[in-house]
Amino acid sequence: MGRWWSPASAAVEPRSVQLLLLGVALVAASFYAGTLFGSSASPALVLPASRSRSPDSFSAEDVPMFTNRVSRKYRAKPVAVPDHGVDVCPLEYNEYVPCHDASYIRSLKNLDRSRHEDLESICPPREKQLFCLVPPPNDYKIPIRWPTSRDYVWRSNVNHSHLAEVKGGQNWVHEKGKLWWFPGGGTHFKHGASEYIERLGNMTTNNTGDLRSAGVVQVLDVGCGVASFSAYLLPLDIQTMSFAPKDGHENQIQFALERGIGAMISVLATKQLPYPESSFEMVHCSRCRVDWHENDGILLKEVDRLLRPNGYFVYSAPPAYRKDKDFPVIWEKLVNITTTMCWKLIAKHVQTAIWVKPEDESCRQKKADMKLLNICESNDNVSPSWKIPLMNCVKLNKDKSNIQKLPSRSDRLSFYFKSLEMIGVAPERFEKNNQFWKNQVHKYWSFLGVEKTSIRNVMDMNANYGGFAAALSSDPVWIMNIVPHTMTNTLPVIYDRGLLGSYHDWCEPFSTYPRSYDLLHAFHLFSHYEGGKEDCSLEDIMLEMDRIIRPQGFVIIRDENHTLSRIIDLAPKFLWDVTAHMLENEDSGTDQVLFCRKKFWAIV
Repeated sequence: MGRWWSPASAAVEPRSVQLLLLGVALVAASFYAGTLFGSSASPALVLPASRSRSPDSFSAEDVPMFTNRVSRKYRAKPVAVPDHGVDVCPLEYNEYVPCHDASYIRSLKNLDRSRHEDLESICPPREKQLFCLVPPPNDYKIPIRWPTSRDYVWRSNVNHSHLAEVKGGQNWVHEKGKLWWFPGGGTHFKHGASEYIERLGNMTTNNTGDLRSAGVVQVLDVGCGVASFSAYLLPLDIQTMSFAPKDGHENQIQFALERGIGAMISVLATKQLPYPESSFEMVHCSRCRVDWHENDGILLKEVDRLLRPNGYFVYSAPPAYRKDKDFPVIWEKLVNITTTMCWKLIAKHVQTAIWVKPEDESCRQKKADMKLLNICESNDNVSPSWKIPLMNCVKLNKDKSNIQKLPSRSDRLSFYFKSLEMIGVAPERFEKNNQFWKNQVHKYWSFLGVEKTSIRNVMDMNANYGGFAAALSSDPVWIMNIVPHTMTNTLPVIYDRGLLGSYHDWCEPFSTYPRSYDLLHAFHLFSHYEGGKEDCSLEDIMLEMDRIIRPQGFVIIRDENHTLSRIIDLAPKFLWDVTAHMLENEDSGTDQVLFCRKKFWAIV
């Protein structure tokens, strides 16, 4: 196997990278302009780092050039990849998020902006989406490694100062030379998340323990900012799905992902969040700017759907403590709505209120009999929560046989859950799948040939039962487990195992920023979509992979042989390096596995 170039030097020697970028730009501009692209005005693509030589010895002959052209191209029908390679988007599109494109969304007239529908994922038609490789910004650097990245990231990778200017006093983020520094603060905990988390532990246990002893394993953080709350829950081994909209709080999710903290773009507006019911022991809102009291509390009913029985809703916001303006009226409405849903207010202290969702349904049934509470008619817990309108009702768990007491976090990864039984997975099959992925992940690391600390953000694009993520549980990574909504609904299994994930449809782009992930894993993903919609081609999915993987990031692909052959042919046009290996499959046969690596290129 050929050796991969290690990005470590780019992360620890930023000045060398900057000098090299400048030198390459000057060499390329003077030596190559007009020769490969036919026009002196055409920008060139180069690798901004030498694999084996220092900047001082760099010469024109060392500049690796590509035939891909810089051009704003849109998706054609049928999709076509030019012989010269996939075009590269102009530099101003370096933060392109297709389904959160403000200019396109502003053109839509029938959105309920009063409920923030304009902040939801709204994908333009394919012909209005760019079909070009999203470039990195000027002076992009390989991300700083975890755990240092929790506190420091390269400023050039997320070069936006707005949050530092408006939230610096609350210790969200501060500028520190060529770095952004994250002190661990937030709007409601400007003196640090650790003290705030300790206080929540005291409030949920009556001063006898912490959030872990209160039974919290998975948290949903609504309006997460730069995700410091999530970062400081990790020492308690609490996993957090953090989300926030792409709004005026410029690039907050991009900051979170650059830090190596799990997060995605999303919003509580008109549709259910893409997570299964009864998945979280806590839903957290700290100044999250959600109007919980409006529309008959429909957003709180979505929280109720997502909370497990005895789960906590934490609300840290002015209506919980201020007596001026409209806050008392808002608080009264909140109390009325939560009382009607039979939530119990267990603590109210230092600007924070905490409710508990009931396990016993008798109170809610009584409220329903009195026509005070709507009960959801559907008992469907199999269909995925994907683009389903919010429902102004709560669901009763009448079948107690389906309620299972979950084991401790340490035992959840290998425990056989009823959610597995409900989709027809026998214990033997589950155990075999777990062992298979343990073996595969061990070999993956061997073939990648990099230090484990060079990979932090991982996405499993077709996660099945979460075996790949479970096998990585002892490594310094976090995993976004994606279950395509057209496949068997295994996401409840993934959450029961103490892991995190989301539903998605890979016929459209994911709600995240470019360069979000260090490693993508695609297990029989392409073949699932093969022969489907015309606007959901293999090339479309590869383009989205390229958008969300960082330079020098990895893509591992296992699929049918004819699919892999197409990917091998297309990979150079996407500026990917590819090696292939044979690995055993679950049926005691062998699979060809592609290990792809995105080149580190730049526009000059």
